[in-house]
Amino acid sequence: MRSKVLVLSLVAALACAGAATAGNGKGRFLYTFVGQLTTTPSNGGVSINVEGGNRAALRAMLGAPITQTFAYDSTTEFLKWSAGKPAVVQPGDLAAGDFVRVNVRTQRGADLSTIEHQAAGIVGDHGTTLFRPNMPLYLFRGTLSSVGTTSVSVHVTGGNRRALRTLIGSSADQSFAFDGDTIFLLWQGKVPTVIDPTKLVVGDKIIVRIRAKAGSSLSQVESTPANHIGDREPATAK
Repeated sequence: MRSKVLVLSLVAALACAGAATAGNGKGRFLYTFVGQLTTTPSNGGVSINVEGGNRAALRAMLGAPITQTFAYDSTTEFLKWSAGKPAVVQPGDLAAGDFVRVNVRTQRGADLSTIEHQAAGIVGDHGTTLFRPNMPLYLFRGTLSSVGTTSVSVHVTGGNRRALRTLIGSSADQSFAFDGDTIFLLWQGKVPTVIDPTKLVVGDKIIVRIRAKAGSSLSQVESTPANHIGDREPATAK
């Protein structure tokens, strides 16, 4: 029988991709919870059995039952992901048993009750199977410098630890490959639209996600076609 209490070991075992991120410029702090819907969201509540999340979220969950309900309102964006592509949906389009990622922004160090009563920014539905990639993520953030037929040039200003480690001793200006399987998304606020590379805008903030073998060199990562390239993507969208 599944334990009804989230224990400390869950922090290490189920930490989700993406560490806790400081606020969005408005003094807010990100709490990310991952789990399965217990029922279709309704009446301003998203009820899930929490199975993971970022460190801040899991810390808030210590000693609490795994079943929790998070608030949503008219500002919450519901996204349904399929084959790596998102679609904007309504709460009623989500189904019990689906895996969802609930992103809530509130003050740093908030208790679970405070987090749950703050309307979620994004609820992302990933279907009935939680995707677990077989290769690590290299994530680069920066400004788009140019777009070619098979690559994008980016002035890199940040990224996850694995990506930034490959850049040690290298220029911030780098080129990343893409191909016909790369998904391009243009974000307008919290709403994404699938586009083709010709719609990318030079000068926009961009995020490049690449799945490559652990320990890959920068040249190996750059020559691996990106999985996703997001134009004006929010800090944590999925």
